[in-house]
Parts: sequence; C-alpha cells; structure tokens
Amino acid sequence: MQIAIMGAMVEEITPLLEYFNHYDTVEFAKNKYYVTSYKGLDIILAYSKIGKVNASLTAATLIERFGAQKLLFSGVAGAVNPSLKIGDLIVATKLAQHDLDITAFGHPHGYVPEGAVYVESDSHLLTLAKRVAEQKDLHVQEGIIATGDQFICDSVKKEWIGTTFNADALEMEGASVAVVCDALHVPFFILRAISDAADMDAGFSFDEFMNSSAKISANFIIAMLDEMAND
Repeated sequence: MQIAIMGAMVEEITPLLEYFNHYDTVEFAKNKYYVTSYKGLDIILAYSKIGKVNASLTAATLIERFGAQKLLFSGVAGAVNPSLKIGDLIVATKLAQHDLDITAFGHPHGYVPEGAVYVESDSHLLTLAKRVAEQKDLHVQEGIIATGDQFICDSVKKEWIGTTFNADALEMEGASVAVVCDALHVPFFILRAISDAADMDAGFSFDEFMNSSAKISANFIIAMLDEMAND
C-alpha cells in the first residue's frame, strides 16, 4: 500500500521526517519528495508550500508520479468555531473553498459549475481516525474546513466564513487537495491541529504555537499508520 503524507510547510512534516529518520529524497517539479517505508507500508512525504495551487500540484504529483493510493494531510489551521482551542485536533468531514466566488452568475459561494461547494472526506479513513482517537483517549472534533489563498486574521471575515460555509476551521490547502483526490478517486483525510483560536490575534499566535500543533497532528498521523499497518 502506497500512502502519501502531505503538509503545506516544512514545519508540518518535519516531525514526521524526524520520526521516520531514514528516507530517500527525490526532487521533482521544484519540490522534494521523501520516500520511506513503515511496518509494510510504502510512504511518500512532501510539503507543498503554501496555497491552493502548490497543494494541488503536490497532491497530483503524489498520486500520478508516485502512485499514492491514499493521501493523509497533516498540518495546522485557524479556528472559526470558538469551542476549538490551541492544540485541539479537527478532522474534515468535508471541505470548501471560501475564496471561490462566482456569485455574480447566481451561484453560491464556493461553487464551480460541474462541481460542488463541498468535497467529502473518505468515510473509511474517518472511521479509522475515530478508532485511533478512542484508543488514545483523545478528543478529535469532526467538522467543516474552509480553504482559501488568504491568511485570515480579521474577525469579521472569520465570522463570514463560519456563517457562509458552516465552517469550524480554516486554512490554505485542504480543499484543493480534496478536489484533486476526489477527481482521481484517491481516498483522502485532512487532519489539522489548531494553531490559533477564534478569539485570538492570528498574526501573534501563529508562530508561537505552529510547531507544537504540527507535532500533535503528526503524532496522530503516525497512530493512523499503525492502524493501517495492522488492518
């Protein structure tokens, strides 16, 4: 089984690279891909760099060039739902692009013709995540994640995204990864650890809490790999 693990920033996959320790590096399309194995699973890791275009390119490369059969995304996100606090884990049940706007043509926010506002995550991977959470006695919230090519630190904009998409968290890559995986029929899973809470100044708290939140997310991904290896 070829499993892709993806993050947006180097900080988001560094805990995973440190965990695996030994890996081969493949350079392709102005990026680096890290190839290793774990308990019988073939693993390919990459960080896409920030934004939807980079994330789409990396996800497609992981699938088309490296043969990924499942894709797990590990990273951090900002909270929209006030119940989410720094370090909390959220898995996306579905994702939307909050900055996709052709409402001038009568369509809802986030909709593109021949598409949909939301892309749903793989149900089997969500079930696997629930099992891991129960085994580790962790609270992992399920919810809607909104994606856009903007770092949102304005409370009014956050509230608009939350209301318009019923979103619980927001980031800059997940929905584009979801679109690619959905189109290529590859099961995907988006996990985010909260790095800035809804009631905080995102510009202040992001750098301070990003590394610790990324480690929390990465540790959960490793636990999911353990379960996948035992299936």
